[in-house]
Amino acid sequence: MNDHLERDDRFFELLARESDEAEAENAPARLKARLYTALVQKQQESGRLRTLVETRSSGYGLCILESLWERLNSAEAAQSFQCCSICHARILAEHLEKAPIYWAHCPYVAFGKK
Repeated sequence: MNDHLERDDRFFELLARESDEAEAENAPARLKARLYTALVQKQQESGRLRTLVETRSSGYGLCILESLWERLNSAEAAQSFQCCSICHARILAEHLEKAPIYWAHCPYVAFGKK
């Protein structure tokens, strides 16, 4: 486990030194997943997220959990709820390098692809 932490630390050092030359796809999928989660949480702190309808109309697909949530809840507050916060795919992606997640439009699936 410390090996993973050391590798993550080296990545951030490289990123800080040579941000123009560092490529994000070199980062471990687990790190990408954790960063994505942290960024979305920060975004939620500053205000309401886009609704699922706004997200879909902007050309982005919804994951299976978001699609289900959209069908079950029509209130605007529910539509801007960040489903990833309760999804098991987030937990898997944050802890496994090759997480067994295969859902369409799931951002955590993309992190595991190389």
